[in-house]
Amino acid sequence: MALNYDQAIEKYEPTLGLEVHVELNTNSKMFCGCATEFGASPNTQTCPVCLGLPGSLPVVNAKAVESSIRIGLALNCSITPFSRFARKNYFYPDMPKNFQTSQYDEPICVNGYLDVTIDTDEGPKVFRVDIERVHMEEDTGKSLHVGGATGRIHGAEHSLLDYNRAGIPLVEIVTRIIPGTDKYAPEVARAYVAELRDILRSLGVSDVKMEQGSLRCDANLSISPRGSGVLGTRSETKNVNSLRSVERAVRGEIIRQANRLEAGERIVQETRHFQEESGETRSGRSKETAEDYRYFPEPDLLPIVADPAWVEELKAALPEKPSIRRKKLQEAWGVPDKEMAAMVNAELLDTVEETVNLGAEPTKARSWWLGEVSRLANEKGVTPTSLVQPSEIAEIIALIASGELTDKLARQVVEGVINGEGNPRMVIEKRGLKVVSDDSALMVAIEAAIASQPETAERVRGGNIPAAGALIGAVMKATGGQADAAKVRELLLKHLGQG
Repeated sequence: MALNYDQAIEKYEPTLGLEVHVELNTNSKMFCGCATEFGASPNTQTCPVCLGLPGSLPVVNAKAVESSIRIGLALNCSITPFSRFARKNYFYPDMPKNFQTSQYDEPICVNGYLDVTIDTDEGPKVFRVDIERVHMEEDTGKSLHVGGATGRIHGAEHSLLDYNRAGIPLVEIVTRIIPGTDKYAPEVARAYVAELRDILRSLGVSDVKMEQGSLRCDANLSISPRGSGVLGTRSETKNVNSLRSVERAVRGEIIRQANRLEAGERIVQETRHFQEESGETRSGRSKETAEDYRYFPEPDLLPIVADPAWVEELKAALPEKPSIRRKKLQEAWGVPDKEMAAMVNAELLDTVEETVNLGAEPTKARSWWLGEVSRLANEKGVTPTSLVQPSEIAEIIALIASGELTDKLARQVVEGVINGEGNPRMVIEKRGLKVVSDDSALMVAIEAAIASQPETAERVRGGNIPAAGALIGAVMKATGGQADAAKVRELLLKHLGQG
């Protein structure tokens, strides 16, 4: 019988390491002046340099060097005084030069770390992820496999190549083995990529849109029998493109490797591809070693010598770390740890903060984004901010506070905004969603409710206050949910001698 995750972890220890590729948001490519705009028509952003045509010569993008140093500093790295590029030789259809210009034995940043916190059975626990290196390189082109069922090359009828992405500036952030993750390896992987993404976003060096490939994670994983003290054969799950998928990919690979070992089969060192539908990984190609790439120094590029004074200037100008910012927000808003984690995990912290900055009360802003808006987004399979903007939610919260809307009416307003009926006030006008607050109009509805439920009214007169709920419900129904329930309750109890 196949092992599940808990059974696999009981018998085997995982060893985890992560490589994250980050596309920098420079205006031009790493070694040429071609544009980097996402979504341009295929093969319209190319030139002799990024296509590797004979006689073309590369020039290093200075902004990419600066961004790489800032990333290293934010990850507590040492900036090497001397670094250089190398040629990484391998053949692949989306490599127009048949080699990738990268950094090998002399990267620009080394020996950093990033601390991440996850919830464990024993409460919150901090894991230190040691960063081995941060190095610069260029991205490859993009292959589109046509005619197959999976979008992969296997089974495809033909492939199309788009070289617009070839030469886009990349930074690769490589961890050392992350110690002590044990059964929490999937959660640590997700937390690390999430924290890293927040740091990169705060630096402004990348849009870190995982769904567009500007941030991609490769998960290196092996397992070994508990207590054996040896490292197993690792696999590398390539280009995982969401936080949820990072966690699922690590979990699925632990299960796969454990079941292979249980069946007496060996683990093959290879690259694998994560399958969103099943949560499993599928074999890609055998994994090369450094010797297979035949690295040698790039003869067309000078080494990079970082001026220590300039590095210190960049370090002094770094923004506040996201973890410190989150702590300040949590204290200012009075948010419990679990609710703060919910905002972070839902990727809504920035959105809630923007809503609060527009005047909304923090508890209300958090409730709307994590509640009604997230529910509607989940139903549609989209992100909450693609449906409605912080300014619109802040306006709706203000309308509730002023008494112009009830919570129930506000949900209808949100629905109208999402359906394209205009801003909140336009939706209110079109749908006639005005709160009934006139005492005389409410008393008419209250007296009608009492007349329809005389026995309930007598119980309230006799001191059974909870029985008033049925009468209040009748009034709300009669007014189409547009009455202020608190005001209805006040008027009803006063009318029945309990006010």
